[in-house]
Amino acid sequence: MKWITAIIKPFKLDEVREALAEVGVHGMTVTEVKGFGRQHGHTELYRGAEYVVDFLPKLKVEIAVDDSQADHAIEAIGQSARTGKIGDGKIFVAELQQVIRIRTQEIDADAL
Repeated sequence: MKWITAIIKPFKLDEVREALAEVGVHGMTVTEVKGFGRQHGHTELYRGAEYVVDFLPKLKVEIAVDDSQADHAIEAIGQSARTGKIGDGKIFVAELQQVIRIRTQEIDADAL
């Protein structure tokens, strides 16, 4: 099993959700986060004053998938979140040792 975490632009969430649903991933956790990478923020003008926005708003999408779904899920996220511009985000993939559904006590793939 894999734990996939993707940092994406907020306006891409619906496209990512739909792309994941098409490949059979129906559950996800989404968190509003702020951060920066190579963008290093940007300068904005507010009421005549210029200020630097260091941390940009992003969304963190987290999903747990079976090994057989992992490549399809990664590809779906990558294609649907891509704009071709700097700041599109990143996808992190980690090995998932165990999953337990609290309600039924199902384990691993059955719990997904």
